[in-house]
Amino acid sequence: MNVIAIDGPAGSGKSSTAKAVAARLGFTHLDSGALYRAFTMAALEQDLPDDGLRIAGLADALPIRLDYADDGFRPEVAGVDVSQPVRAAAVTARVSRVAALPAVRDAVNQLLRAAAALAPRGVVMDGRDIGTVVFPEAALKVFLVASPEERARRRLLQDGHEPSPDAVAREAAALEARDAQDRERSAAPLKEAAGALRLDTTGMVFDRQVEAIVAQARKVFPSLDMEAGSR
Repeated sequence: MNVIAIDGPAGSGKSSTAKAVAARLGFTHLDSGALYRAFTMAALEQDLPDDGLRIAGLADALPIRLDYADDGFRPEVAGVDVSQPVRAAAVTARVSRVAALPAVRDAVNQLLRAAAALAPRGVVMDGRDIGTVVFPEAALKVFLVASPEERARRRLLQDGHEPSPDAVAREAAALEARDAQDRERSAAPLKEAAGALRLDTTGMVFDRQVEAIVAQARKVFPSLDMEAGSR
C-alpha cells in the first residue's frame, strides 16, 4: 500500500495540500478530519455526551463510513453524504473533544485503514496522527506548519470572512487553543513523526509546497510512473 501521510496543526493547509498532491500523483485523497467531524456531528444530533464508547458505537448503529469515489473519499452518516454539514461551526467547536476519546480514535483508525486499502494506486491521507499512529509505516511522512496568524488568515478566507487584524487575532487565538488541546491529549497527541518532511508554509506559495511533496514522493516511490498519473 502506497501511503503519503500529511500531518499538522489546525489550519495548516493539510487537506487542500493533500488533495493537490493526490491529484498530481494519481493517488486518492483521504481526509481523516472529515471522519472525526462525522462522528462529532452524529453525536450532536443524537445529543450524546463525550462518551467514547457510545459515540464510537454510532459507526455501526447509523452507520458512519467513508464512501469511495474516483476523486476521493466522502464521509457518510446513515447513507447520506455529509461532506458539507460536518463543516458547521457547532461541529468545529466540539470535534477536538470527540477526537480525543480513545474509543472514537480506534473506530476512526479502523475505518481509515480499511478505506486506504481500496485506493487503487495509493493514498494521500491528512490528519494529526497519520504518520505517528494510523500509518507509522508510511513511506512518506510530511508535517506542515505555519504561523498562527497565517493559518488564521487562511481559515477566515476559506470561510468567506474578511481577514481584518481583529478577526485574525481572534481566529489565531482559537487555533492556538485547539493546538494545545491536540498536543496535550493522552490519546495520539499531535506531534511530528520521526523522519517526516517538515514544511513551514508561512511564506510559501501553495504550488511550491505541493511540488515539494510531489518531488519527494517521486524519490520515495521510484517504481511508480508518476507522470502517467498526473492530472
